[in-house]
Amino acid sequence: MKTAFITGASSGIGRATAVALAKSGFQLILAGRRRERLETLAQELAPTPVHLLTFDVRERAAVETAVSELPAEFAHVDVLINNAGNAHGLAPIQDGDVADWDAMLDGNVKGLLYVSRAVLPRMGEGGIIVNLGSIAGYEAYANGNVYCASKAAVAMLTRTMRIDLLPRGIRVAEVAPGMVETEFSEVRFKGDEERAANVYKGVEPLQAADIADVIQFIVTRPPHVQLAEVVVFPAAQAAATTVKRASQG
Repeated sequence: MKTAFITGASSGIGRATAVALAKSGFQLILAGRRRERLETLAQELAPTPVHLLTFDVRERAAVETAVSELPAEFAHVDVLINNAGNAHGLAPIQDGDVADWDAMLDGNVKGLLYVSRAVLPRMGEGGIIVNLGSIAGYEAYANGNVYCASKAAVAMLTRTMRIDLLPRGIRVAEVAPGMVETEFSEVRFKGDEERAANVYKGVEPLQAADIADVIQFIVTRPPHVQLAEVVVFPAAQAAATTVKRASQG
């Protein structure tokens, strides 16, 4: 049985990916900060073998310790899904909160690096890494500054990782979603549910399961096939800030 390691597995795209890969016959290493949610998910996925890790990807020592202590039956990793990440705030650069900047760069960029570095010694030829990017990594938009920069870093890291890991026979892909309805907007707007809901007003956004389907497709391709970059929009979206809402007719 192949093993998939998923970060940010307690909610959203990470959780949906765990469900999709369990159905595809993977055993799972599920990492996240919220232990209770991970335990509930593990119960729902039974009888799929699951190992839980509780850490914040921004904490390098915690990542390294957790991965080093994986039990023998989960010691070899076939698939790594670098899903954990965050968006905080939506302000022009001159008004940005430095704490928000740190959270995004530490989680979206450094966290991806910490986890990848820890897991790669456990991955052999045929392994696959999927990094969760965003359309924000391809298109700048007003007040997106540091978030856009962090996701642009994910896009470039994915490309360079693909080159570096080619001799080892490890494939590396990026999935870059557009508008997906998860906890993303609530986190960005610091719990302001009304403001978060307005992001999706008049639009049928993607759901976490839609992105999980794409990830599941990527990691189940034959060994000679590599999907390098996949951008996924809902039908009502054409670009980062080009969205047809119901009120537009």
